[in-house]
Amino acid sequence: MRILSIETSCDETAVSLIEATGADTTPFEARVLGNALYSQIAVHAEYGGVYPNLAKREHIHNLVPMLTQCLTQADELTENAELPHAFEYIQKILDREPELFEQLKVFLETYGKPRVDCIAVTYGPGLEPALWVGINFAKALSLAWNIPIVAVNHMEGHIIISALEQHDETYSLKPISYPLLALLISGGHTELVLAEPSENNTHGVPLHYRLVGQTRDDAVGEAFDKVARLLKLPYPGGPEISRLAEIARANKLEATPMSMILPRPMIHDNSYDFSFSGLKTAVRRVVESKETFTDVELQQFAREFEDAAADVLIAKTIKAVEEFGVQTVVVGGGVSANIHIRRQLSETLKNTAELLVPQPELATDNAIMIGMAGYFHALKKEFADPNTLRAEGNLKLT
Repeated sequence: MRILSIETSCDETAVSLIEATGADTTPFEARVLGNALYSQIAVHAEYGGVYPNLAKREHIHNLVPMLTQCLTQADELTENAELPHAFEYIQKILDREPELFEQLKVFLETYGKPRVDCIAVTYGPGLEPALWVGINFAKALSLAWNIPIVAVNHMEGHIIISALEQHDETYSLKPISYPLLALLISGGHTELVLAEPSENNTHGVPLHYRLVGQTRDDAVGEAFDKVARLLKLPYPGGPEISRLAEIARANKLEATPMSMILPRPMIHDNSYDFSFSGLKTAVRRVVESKETFTDVELQQFAREFEDAAADVLIAKTIKAVEEFGVQTVVVGGGVSANIHIRRQLSETLKNTAELLVPQPELATDNAIMIGMAGYFHALKKEFADPNTLRAEGNLKLT
């Protein structure tokens, strides 16, 4: 099965084409035939965060170029033998994105239908203006090429990509022992999600989940970026905080004096929920009291903040592992690329549960993970109705 996937949940415009094989009686194997991604980091940098309508505009500008790049890599661009007879309906679908319609019209007039069996598209969670662009684009291609759509939960994409291992140019599934716990950490999410063995699992992939814990305010990635702004570090702030913190660890620098020690919010709370707004407020108080930091102090303080955030994430994860008898822990989302969090989880879980993390280049948002997740739902014929498919910014895993 060949799946074209589209990801526009936040500030990455991504399109990929994968070819996957395998049913429950045969092993899963997948190849990435084409993959294109445009990051909007530079566009949002001057604002210190992602602006939804600006992200929407960039998706409109870049979806057709990313589709063209992806299909070029896959050697799937051919001269058009027959024009679609649905431009009037495609224009209605893209009524709110006229620039995207004009670009897509030229594309469809120029190139023929590629060898694609279905389209997987992110429908949530994320920024709704951004999600709608990808969904409408998928609907337009579905109509033009007469192929079905699979609606994919963005967070499930992060889980499934973490469970894949690469062999040269192909991907296979790592063995999964249940119960499985997913720690999903990004700029918009901090969640603990449980998956238990089920006869509905496909190839051992969960597809059914139960939310056991979540942030009550800021997501951890959001906290990293807000703290970086307080410290006047460049955007995106998370990688810069981590870079400084690693320097501090290498030089055995810890936060001093005591006024720079930060709290670990809710670390001893009985729930599996998180809270990072208080940690951010504690950072602001330190910044306001010091006014300026030396280079060494900045490294020390970056380490203290990263240690505080990681301590809470790991404590809650371990508590859930013990409570639910978890055999496999999956870490997904952009913050899963954080070196310190990966290292600490690996050390803490080494005698308790199997830890699955994505390759660093696949930890952040991408279309490959949407295509992989889409494949398992397509196997079960779980196709979306284009007439009712909607963006769901606050979508949960169930």
